[in-house]
Amino acid sequence: MSKLIAVIRIRGTVGVPKEFEDTLRMLKLNKPNHMRILKPTPSILGMVKKVENYVTWGEIDLETLEEVLRRRGRLIGNKKLTEEYVKEKLGINGLRELAEKIFNGEIDIDKINDIKPVFRLTPPSGGFKKSIKSHYSSNGELGYRGVEINKLIRRMI
Repeated sequence: MSKLIAVIRIRGTVGVPKEFEDTLRMLKLNKPNHMRILKPTPSILGMVKKVENYVTWGEIDLETLEEVLRRRGRLIGNKKLTEEYVKEKLGINGLRELAEKIFNGEIDIDKINDIKPVFRLTPPSGGFKKSIKSHYSSNGELGYRGVEINKLIRRMI
């Protein structure tokens, strides 16, 4: 399994049982089209599998991670994540190197104080191709989709 997984909330809040709502809140997926980059620890995977009727997830690749940081990365105060900020505050040569360090596990994105851990994406261009009420394996959009998550993320950036 990859070193990082991307978890995207697909469905909204209407009719969500409190137990699942709390788990989504712990994952910081409060609204549809919000995405988190997480390490696949047993506790994280357990939470993701618990709410897989509301999210889709899979292994993110380095190129997609860099693109997400470049286009959707935000700082506190809703300022854009820039090359200058990364060089000045973090002492890293650029967003590509930051993406590599996050991808290799040298830096935890949640531990960087000023970077928001949630990426607010747009609905996918062209819309969801399948039902958002059934799983990916049974002609839907929810649940585990492996490396196919990268195609969806690129449509949502």
